Amino acid sequence: MSFSDSDSSSYGGEYKNFRQISRERLLYEMLRSAKTGDSKSTRKVLIMDKLTVKIMSYSCKMADITQEGVSLVEDIYRRRQPLPSMDAIYFIQPSKENVIMFMSDMSDMSGRSPLYKKAFVFFSSPISRELVAHIRKDGSVLPRIGSLREMNLEYFATDSQGFVTDNDRALEELYGDEENPRKGDACLNVMATRIATVFASLREFPSVRYRAAKSLDPMTMTTFRDMIPTKLAARVWNCLMQYKKIPNFPQTETCELLILDRSVDQIAPIIHEWTYDAMCRDLLNMEGNKYVHEVPGKAGGPPEKQEVLLEEHDPVWLELRHAHIADAYERLHDKMTTFIAKNKAAQIQHGSRDGGELSTWDLQKMVQALPQYSEQIDKLSLHVEIAGKINRIIGDLGLQEIGQIEQDLVFGDAGMKDVIKFFTSKEDVTCENKLRVLMILAAIYPDKFEGEKGLNLMKLAKLPPDDMNAVKNMSLLGQPSDTKNSSTGAFSLKFDIHKKTHATRKEHTGKEETWQLSRFYPIIEDLIENLSKGELSKEDYPYTNDPSPTAHGTSQPASVRQAPEAHSMRSRRTPTWARPRNSDDGYSSDSILRHTSSDFKKMGKRIFVFIVGGATRSELRVCHKLTSKLNREVILGSSSLDDPPQFITKLKLLTADELNGWQMNSLDDIEI
Repeated sequence: MSFSDSDSSSYGGEYKNFRQISRERLLYEMLRSAKTGDSKSTRKVLIMDKLTVKIMSYSCKMADITQEGVSLVEDIYRRRQPLPSMDAIYFIQPSKENVIMFMSDMSDMSGRSPLYKKAFVFFSSPISRELVAHIRKDGSVLPRIGSLREMNLEYFATDSQGFVTDNDRALEELYGDEENPRKGDACLNVMATRIATVFASLREFPSVRYRAAKSLDPMTMTTFRDMIPTKLAARVWNCLMQYKKIPNFPQTETCELLILDRSVDQIAPIIHEWTYDAMCRDLLNMEGNKYVHEVPGKAGGPPEKQEVLLEEHDPVWLELRHAHIADAYERLHDKMTTFIAKNKAAQIQHGSRDGGELSTWDLQKMVQALPQYSEQIDKLSLHVEIAGKINRIIGDLGLQEIGQIEQDLVFGDAGMKDVIKFFTSKEDVTCENKLRVLMILAAIYPDKFEGEKGLNLMKLAKLPPDDMNAVKNMSLLGQPSDTKNSSTGAFSLKFDIHKKTHATRKEHTGKEETWQLSRFYPIIEDLIENLSKGELSKEDYPYTNDPSPTAHGTSQPASVRQAPEAHSMRSRRTPTWARPRNSDDGYSSDSILRHTSSDFKKMGKRIFVFIVGGATRSELRVCHKLTSKLNREVILGSSSLDDPPQFITKLKLLTADELNGWQMNSLDDIEI
């Protein structure tokens, strides 16, 4: 029996991305290794708790698990049938309750036979010495333990380059109106432990940097909220010091970790992101990666609902997810046209339409009529349907005008007067979209939402009190330095058509074409590039430790891949809201993800960015983009991955202020 940490495994010499390593550790280092030389059992039972089930589901499919000899998956807290001839694999958190349940399963005390022949126990994070001592004391359980190891894998690999720690209530627990240090500290401790297991899994030892706390002046005490990145960085570092005791764990820095919080960019979680992936999540009410659509019924019956997963195993999704929605729409039609042109059987089927364009329903019928082509056309028809549905929603909601004012606010081309004009002239805009415009406005002009000013804007937008609560709570995520700048006149409050006012982004100019409504980019794009070049301010983003001399040369001089030139779109299908403009964007037009799992070659040192309070699809997209540009795998972590509706709901619940009793003045009193 081994009471050791997990062994290092390379699984071959080729480069593997973050999610591949997580998957292979679970399948090979855990499931495949759970066997003994004298064991005749070839099938095993896998027992997990609620958290480890989610960890496993994000990295592996059921087919992967069964292929490694697992015939049954069980919940540790459910009553289970005894299987005394089978071995059991326990993948559980190292909690007292889980250890008690495991020992109860394998004990023969009180005349009760053990549930399984042998137990191979893998803990998701470090187990306390007290619990190990407790296990050692039980003489009836000890002989039945095949191994007892720390997997140190307690994160959810949501993407090939992204993970979350499942602290979904981090905003509430860390940024709530009434600070609760005990609750906040507990949240940070869990977060730090799970972040550290990422580096244990990858056998990486990072230099740790964080957003420094900033107060209004030397006499003002920093708040718990402003110290969150500092506190988290210290806790992560303490965990990493323990991992240095693991055999073969690096003793000097091999990568870089930058810890931020949501205050670094309040606009990214709210603004409309115009990529295919983000639009799907924002507009289609998806549950996770699950999309539900109708397909023709069998034998001419009524339509049936079908669930599909939009994930990296789908090559069409992988190619188009980071493309602008108009680009994705066009390219899907081009793919379908090409497929039909090359497929004689499909041409015959299409001929019955007298040369007209195929509808989604026609395509789905074709799949049934031509089963030999179903694998190819199934995916295409699905994505044609999704892109068409999104395009209709964009038109129905008037998102082009909403998106335009959002972009103009961010780049200083519009201000308070423009928002007021927009609200008075566009009465059919939904409450959600008006709220998002107001939240962007609040992030740029926090002083305009003090006292009754914000309530007058709420009245103008005709928003209910709980919506305005979300706007008010934007201030809880703001940095003190931001408030200082706005209150001391660092930005002009006068509206001059010849000057940009309150611009929160600088234009990214370059030779590449992008889309008019996709000028916006998350702040982390600039931070990561500066970090990679060694130009990130050490005052604003200090180190937790003094990195080794060899760690300073982390910027890789590898050749930068040039983004492909944008291709011209035929006007017959280009929506009116998709006019191209110049910008340096690696995902314009025909570009696709060229660095999928099997395409990574020799990469530079990894860059990890962790955002407390929820990351966004746009930030994840940037990490993919910069991986290609910098030739360094950029991995995004966060307490959660939020789409705009989720983030807004969290902000509404952040505090429980009652706004109904506040007095609203007339619209004439709105100060501009």
